[in-house]
Amino acid sequence: MSNFLYANDRRATYPSSWYAESVDETTRRTRLDMPVSCDVCIIGAGFTGLSTALHLAQKGFTVIVIEAHRVGFGASGRNGGQMGSGLNYDQQKLEKAMGRDAAHQLWEMTQEAKSLTRSLIAQYAPESGYKPGVAEASFSQKDSDASHAKADYLAKHYGYTEIECLDKSAVLNLIKSSRYSGGILDWGAGHLHPLRYSLGLAKAAEAAGTIIYEGSAVEQVQDGTPSIVHTKHGQVKAGYVVHATNGYHGSLNHKQATRVLPINNYLVATAPLTDPQSVLTKNIAVADNRFVLNYYRLSHDNRLIFGGGESYGTKFPRDIFSKVRRPLTEIFPQLKDVELTHAWGGTLGITTTRLPMFARVGSHQLTASGYSGHGVAMAGFAGLVLAETIAGNASRFDLLSKLPGPAFPGGQALRSPIMTLAMTWFSLRDKLGV
Repeated sequence: MSNFLYANDRRATYPSSWYAESVDETTRRTRLDMPVSCDVCIIGAGFTGLSTALHLAQKGFTVIVIEAHRVGFGASGRNGGQMGSGLNYDQQKLEKAMGRDAAHQLWEMTQEAKSLTRSLIAQYAPESGYKPGVAEASFSQKDSDASHAKADYLAKHYGYTEIECLDKSAVLNLIKSSRYSGGILDWGAGHLHPLRYSLGLAKAAEAAGTIIYEGSAVEQVQDGTPSIVHTKHGQVKAGYVVHATNGYHGSLNHKQATRVLPINNYLVATAPLTDPQSVLTKNIAVADNRFVLNYYRLSHDNRLIFGGGESYGTKFPRDIFSKVRRPLTEIFPQLKDVELTHAWGGTLGITTTRLPMFARVGSHQLTASGYSGHGVAMAGFAGLVLAETIAGNASRFDLLSKLPGPAFPGGQALRSPIMTLAMTWFSLRDKLGV
């Protein structure tokens, strides 16, 4: 069981985020307190687990989801709400690592992931308010030129023509900050209210026959035929187990624990802006190109949802408001006196390569995790792939499982201190503009 589960949050209680306060969600699901059995037991009720449950239940499997806290409690209900294109990895580098044919197959999967997300939202969570458009803003002309070259490459070799290239004047007309030198605007990407999306997926999965237990942290998974998933008050016997825990995996399986590192990220919400066009002139989301990036978008009630800053230990900082206000006012000095009404942190999972991890972690146990900031689309798609695999078609899972992603150096004991040193260096490079 992961220390991250309880280090910063109250048990079975959503954090005091703007997301949690802007949903009308009173459904509390019962705790698992008896032995039960099913075809598939899924650990974790975020995008991955809920999508897996929905797609399996629609195929006729009996499915139980075990959640330590609440549906969408983790990164799925706290993130910046940005659905990007591709993986968190340069496509040309992916061609060198995987070969051209595999890279093209993977690109098509990421395109399907976005299409699937939009479809699931339209069917089950229209209230999540999906809007198209995500910009990547560059701090230097060199970086802006590189982003334009990337867009040209995708158009020429992948037929992807949804990206608009922005020069310094165009990016300033869109984002009211003098910090940027240019960038790109991807109209095939988009943004949404992630917790509303999570809750919609949960209700859809339950309508298809899934049973979800909340407040039921998994303490151990006993591999076998069947496997047995143990919680403090009950257990599940299942033909298959899916680890959909991402950054909250702890030591439930060794392979994921060595290859997926939990890190913490932080967001704030402003009071509703009287003139939102003084920040963004279009209803798009933005992520800049720093290693420790800033990302932001407007909410449906004209708040700026702004994310910035990371940490690599277990605990959140005491004052998230101050931690995120610094990068916010660096990008938008005109907001130096704006009221910040909400501040929250969340735990996500990253890998050494920033490519997701798909793996078999037991005789009948699977995981998909480590989305490294690209989980809004890929996690839901992972659920579809996991369901396909359990139903007997593992072709896409097998390709995804070949994505490079070695273990973090130092093992579980030393990987976080080593990463802290490395990330501190990259953060310093951001500040120096290197």
